[in-house]
Amino acid sequence: MPPGILTLAADKVELSPANTGFMLIATALVMVMTPALAFFYGGMVRVKSVLNMLMMSFISLGLVTVLWVLYGFSLAFGTDHGSLIGWTGDYVGLSGIGLTELWDGYTVPVYVFAAFQLMFAILTPALISGALADRVKFSAWALFIVLWVTVVYFPVAHWVWGAGGWLFELGVIDFAGGTAVHINAGAAALGVIFVVGKRIGFKKDPMRPHSLPLVMLGAGLLWFGWFGFNAGSWLGNDDGVGAVAFLNTQVATGAAMLGWLAYEKIRHGSFTTLGAASGAVAGLVAITPACGSVSPLGSIAIGIIAGVLCAMAVGLKYKFGYDDSLDVVGVHLVGGVVGSLLIGFFATGGVQSDAKGLFYGGGLAQLGKQSVGVVCVLLYSLVISFILAKVVDLVMGFRVSEDEELAGVDQAAHAETAYDYGGTGGGSALTRTAAPAPGSGDTPAHGGAEGTDTASQAGSSAQAQGGTPGKAKKVDA
Repeated sequence: MPPGILTLAADKVELSPANTGFMLIATALVMVMTPALAFFYGGMVRVKSVLNMLMMSFISLGLVTVLWVLYGFSLAFGTDHGSLIGWTGDYVGLSGIGLTELWDGYTVPVYVFAAFQLMFAILTPALISGALADRVKFSAWALFIVLWVTVVYFPVAHWVWGAGGWLFELGVIDFAGGTAVHINAGAAALGVIFVVGKRIGFKKDPMRPHSLPLVMLGAGLLWFGWFGFNAGSWLGNDDGVGAVAFLNTQVATGAAMLGWLAYEKIRHGSFTTLGAASGAVAGLVAITPACGSVSPLGSIAIGIIAGVLCAMAVGLKYKFGYDDSLDVVGVHLVGGVVGSLLIGFFATGGVQSDAKGLFYGGGLAQLGKQSVGVVCVLLYSLVISFILAKVVDLVMGFRVSEDEELAGVDQAAHAETAYDYGGTGGGSALTRTAAPAPGSGDTPAHGGAEGTDTASQAGSSAQAQGGTPGKAKKVDA
């Protein structure tokens, strides 16, 4: 979906009302993923931080939308400059685009493509917010979003999807965002965590999800929106590739949920709702880059592998001591890496392109290309995100005061509470006394909930995936 693609000289591309209508629907589905992510994350935090968690996602809808119109679309999908960045004057302010002007090589208008890609740009920084729950200034977070999408997301989107982008030209397959969205956001989350530090009480106080029904609602809406995220990334379905991407999305997500639950049962003895939601999100993340290049059987394998590995990975924060509040690193970074690399094994060569993985006779060539994409995006996002977070911290301080963190970010940043308990106010004072003490017999919750040891968190929090654009269609000469 990213770049304009080569078409045969004899072909005359005309606007397709069917594909245009389909893409408008897909765009709306991807937009819903950001509020869905807000619910998913919001349910996993404590009562005193619910509204702040919701707002950390919602603010991206406003900020990134304006930046995308002003210069983001031009940087990501404008004319290539040095294989590193794009720029087209007519895309600045989206002011020089004709009403029915088509995206190069496709049957949908540039405006539709720009709107679809905008939703990916909105979702990606929102994914990062889950790692920073309970402890950052809202104004500092808003500034970080502005800097991050400008310096990290827009350039990386060009590398991966833009015509002339160096990873695109290398042949790295990323149908809808394994590198540009999930690895990008997961690595960024880790970089910012190193600057912001741990929550007060990390690994000591119980920090259980306050509303698992909200988590399940958010996960369900993410699953629903992801069909637009993945299937829409082909910018139409004249050749059936979008249909394959749609089916693979469902298959891998279901398989990942089962894989996570199986690991959880063996490791912790229970099937948890948080584990089911987290496993589903892990599957969505992993299949995102691969949905246009593998078969449904390959999707099952990718889903199970991602579900198990992500369930294992959420415990790493306790071993290494970094406080990834809602497991953005464990689900999005690890899931994105798994899905991107497994293309090198399971690509059939019969869907999106003729590139084949190791299990289909393609040798190690595609795996090598995928590895380059994974490592380069991960390192770039990690390092630059750390630097940007450090700049924000030096300029205005990234973290709230200790008193504000203990009382609750909702009151400090938004002067509101999520729930009114008989007029007493939503309860920052209730939260700490109501939470069971470690060892009380309750099963430690995941993501935001830390009991004693990471492994004991059977349902670790999963992340919502963000989506991304699809790949350019391959046209046989």
